[in-house]
Amino acid sequence: MEKWTPKHEAPDPLEGPVVATVTGGTIVWFVLFLVQLPFYGWYDDHGHTWWLWACLAGAGLGLIGIWYVRARDAAIKRDAARRDAAAGEPAPGAGH
Repeated sequence: MEKWTPKHEAPDPLEGPVVATVTGGTIVWFVLFLVQLPFYGWYDDHGHTWWLWACLAGAGLGLIGIWYVRARDAAIKRDAARRDAAAGEPAPGAGH
């Protein structure tokens, strides 16, 4: 099993505009729900109403995701400010 063990360090995770990405995805899911809503009768006749509810569930889970990534982003910024204060450096955006 030794040959399957990685021999190098894993790269650092990529950080990007996570809050904007999750918010955008949530909006897309909700818009898809709204676009399909006028066709509820057709979906019901063909047994595809789950498409609407999947979009609504995606929007609902996206709201939870927005809450989570905003809290995560705030915690990361608080930790960075705490580390900067401990090092005697002014926090970013604190001004001089």
